[in-house]
Amino acid sequence: MNRILIACSVLFVLAVGMAFVPRQQQKKITVYLIGDSTISIKEKKAYPETGWGMPFTAFFDETVTIANHARNGRSTRTFLEENRWKPIQDSLQSGDYVFIQFGHNDASVEKPERYTSPADYRQNLIKFVTETRAKKALPVLVTPVSRRKFNKEGQAQETHALYSKEVKAVAQELNVPLIDLDTKSRALYQEFGPENSKLLFLQLKPGQHPNYPDGKEDGTHFNELGARLVAQLVLAEIKALNLELAQRIIKREAK
Repeated sequence: MNRILIACSVLFVLAVGMAFVPRQQQKKITVYLIGDSTISIKEKKAYPETGWGMPFTAFFDETVTIANHARNGRSTRTFLEENRWKPIQDSLQSGDYVFIQFGHNDASVEKPERYTSPADYRQNLIKFVTETRAKKALPVLVTPVSRRKFNKEGQAQETHALYSKEVKAVAQELNVPLIDLDTKSRALYQEFGPENSKLLFLQLKPGQHPNYPDGKEDGTHFNELGARLVAQLVLAEIKALNLELAQRIIKREAK
């Protein structure tokens, strides 16, 4: 009996000790972002256009490296055809994450060089998930962030129904954590309303910015504010999913 009590005491002490592992002793991990222009890092000539993956990096502690491999104009098909996935796959380590958000360009029927049918899109998502897991890394599926589109009644409209449906189906079939950014972003736009939601996007009048002398009316790509708010939606979902990654989000003390 004494041996059992001693063993239990030792296990308890070890468990308590593990709960308070100093941050600097946590295993360092890499979070890979793969997707399209709504996430990607922008060149200076594109500013104030901002992908949500850019502010996303600022919310994590020193144990996390964000590797943003998203690229403008890429669909799941072209990301694979251009050999952008294989180097990531080869670099994956146990405990790393891969956030997968495509759909904007896959749905571009009018652009056959990037278009991907819903069926092929589904298979490509499955490939990303299974090959990530084969390296003992953790896939997270993200539905395509919504475009800004309102009807005449002022209701934010769904813009990626077919492709979001496929993401959700794969997530359920393979038991993959899912962030429904399509729905969450649409709710964000609705909160701002038809007019004020323009404040989240690349919306510029002629002469307002030297990078866009003729102005710009873009309901797809974010400015700095929109990108940060969308990144915060993703962070909130990481916490809601109770991913281990949530423990590495910087906790700022109130002053």
